[in-house]
Amino acid sequence: MAKKSLIINPGSTSTKIGVFEDETLLFEETLRHSTEEISQYATIVDQKDFRKNIILNLLASKDFDIKSLDFIVGRGGMLKPIPGGTYAVSDDLLEDLKIGKQGQHASNLGGILAREIGDEIGKPSFIVDPVVVDELEPISRYSGIPELPRTSVFHALNQKAVAKRYAKEKGVSYDSLNLVVVHMGGGVSVGAHKNGRVIDVFNALDGDGAFSPERAGAVPTGALIKMCFSGKYSEKEVYKKAVGNGGFNAYLNTNDMRDVDKLADEGDAKAAEIRDAFIRQVAKDIGSMCCVLCGKVDQILVTGGIAYDTYVVDGLKKACEWMAPFTVYPGEDELLALAQGGLRVVNGEEKALEY
Repeated sequence: MAKKSLIINPGSTSTKIGVFEDETLLFEETLRHSTEEISQYATIVDQKDFRKNIILNLLASKDFDIKSLDFIVGRGGMLKPIPGGTYAVSDDLLEDLKIGKQGQHASNLGGILAREIGDEIGKPSFIVDPVVVDELEPISRYSGIPELPRTSVFHALNQKAVAKRYAKEKGVSYDSLNLVVVHMGGGVSVGAHKNGRVIDVFNALDGDGAFSPERAGAVPTGALIKMCFSGKYSEKEVYKKAVGNGGFNAYLNTNDMRDVDKLADEGDAKAAEIRDAFIRQVAKDIGSMCCVLCGKVDQILVTGGIAYDTYVVDGLKKACEWMAPFTVYPGEDELLALAQGGLRVVNGEEKALEY
């Protein structure tokens, strides 16, 4: 029997929701919130009732009976580091979302809203593969400075979703495969998936791997230290150079790959060079993760918004296809990935993990 689900993916100024029947999307909406509306609330948790009422009012306007739902899934937030998978929103998990165990972020509201709505109709609530998924092997954590271990912050939801999609298409278990998964969006993360675990990954947020549309990635350490102590910039300004205003934004004042392509194709030599540098850096990350897997790579999977870009994908194939074959899954469907995570549990394919 088909299962209906409500999927909740909160962002800083929007709440995206979807209603699914199994893996079929019945409808989705992106509910926008103005700065004035959000600024009324001192903390992210304080926004809970505001966002919940908007969701319930939308469902009512569509004459959708929430009691017909079988489960609710919210986007996972800034919890403690946890292995990948689908987690029931337990009391402990709920508390860590409320306090922001690793920071305050709108995604923390996903599990909170899912639990509250689920409890009201007597249905289970889950989160799936939050950004804090951490399956690193101990040797992957060494950075060279004991006080600064390497950390796992990456596009876990989409990386895991496309890895499992590929496995399903091939009729094999995700746990049986060695994969290098490349997510290219506002940030870039490249992970080594060994037998169902991401044993090494380039931190997509602040300090690892290739530069991206909005992030600097790895930069020369000595020069960065000198910049920090030059007296020209505050801590906040330096961090913004690395996260937000780095990468394409820093070089070309755009975070849109399509703008970079347009400039390059119209003869802008600098834009063309930056595009090729981006491809080279991502290719180097892929090569690194192939080495982590000792060259035993079943497939390289490329996903995210930039995976729509044929020039970039062709460049990566030229540089890396000799290591392993490529499969490309352009874009990212976070709502579907969340729905699939919940479905695997309610259909008995997986057990919900305990937080």
